[in-house]
Amino acid sequence: MSTAAATGVWGRAEQQDFRSRVRGTLLGGAVGDALGAPVDSLSLKAIREAHGAEGLTEPASAHGRRGAVTAATQLTLFTVDGLIRAQVRRDTGAWHPPTDLHRAYRRWAATQSDWGPDERRKEDGWLAREEWLYSRRSPARSCLLGFGDEKMGTLEAPKNPEEKGTEAVTRSAPFGLLVGWEPQLVLQLAVECAVQTHGHPTAYLAAGAHTVIVHGLARGESLDGAIQRTLALLAARPGHQPVTDALKHALGAVRQGMPNPSRVEELVGDGGAEGSLAAAVYCALVGEDIRHGLRLAINHGGASAAAGGLCGALLGALHGETALPPGWLTELEGRATILELADDFAMEMTQGPALHGPAVSSPGWLAKYPRV
Repeated sequence: MSTAAATGVWGRAEQQDFRSRVRGTLLGGAVGDALGAPVDSLSLKAIREAHGAEGLTEPASAHGRRGAVTAATQLTLFTVDGLIRAQVRRDTGAWHPPTDLHRAYRRWAATQSDWGPDERRKEDGWLAREEWLYSRRSPARSCLLGFGDEKMGTLEAPKNPEEKGTEAVTRSAPFGLLVGWEPQLVLQLAVECAVQTHGHPTAYLAAGAHTVIVHGLARGESLDGAIQRTLALLAARPGHQPVTDALKHALGAVRQGMPNPSRVEELVGDGGAEGSLAAAVYCALVGEDIRHGLRLAINHGGASAAAGGLCGALLGALHGETALPPGWLTELEGRATILELADDFAMEMTQGPALHGPAVSSPGWLAKYPRV
């Protein structure tokens, strides 16, 4: 993977491995999000009363159906859409990914207020015309405010400067799939897009940290190696200490005996971005398989959907889509959309010049991902 990413030449085996990791990241994040949604912020006692002594072990109903995702997955999909559109717009010479991502997130914001897709807006592309995305899934006020107008938050002037919640980190995994980029550039892009809604360093650096871990996994590194690289990159960033401490706490917890809900709950802490990330990293490290890791990530008295989604993205990037529990995938809301978007992302990143460029242009591609 790293050879292909470094040289820009992708063999068929590298393309297939990359596509599997892209699918794994997006589907894994969505599956973890959907698994945690029914028990989000319930106490462990309440979860066990509702679902038995083992807690919630299989998908349950939330938002009126089994396998329903939250606003975190919706936003993650618009992150992918924005990244593809940024690559396509590169041909025009207008190359500023944070702006392209902001436009994508504004398209998500429209889904939270409009009745349904507006077919007249051709510039919206295909994702904003997916009707199932027009369901409100408890979107955070920080996101509605951050994407509520044309003004884009920046590092110099972030939106919601005191906001430490999880919503920026839970939408950031796709930045890590830019395997041809250097890790520090991936970190910078994730941070610049996080501050559009979450201006506190703890929140935006947690988003950057999750991104860099996914980036290492997508390039074929071990989970521990990806975490160590992330810690090294974070050390140079002002305000990194809470995120660094949380990740080190997660690594230390691995050596403290059998995993249990109280350990996960301790890592989650007050439910901020760094705690959910630490819990997700811990569950990914100690999980016997994806099923076990995700069950551990959601059965505690904290932000179950956030921890589940973050853990699922890590495990999906690490193992690829075929390691995900098939029974959970069959009930996942929007699976067809997620798969199409994942495959489009993989195709753009590995074969973009064959889809658009000076010599060749696919009208179907530019209708899905307009340059405007």
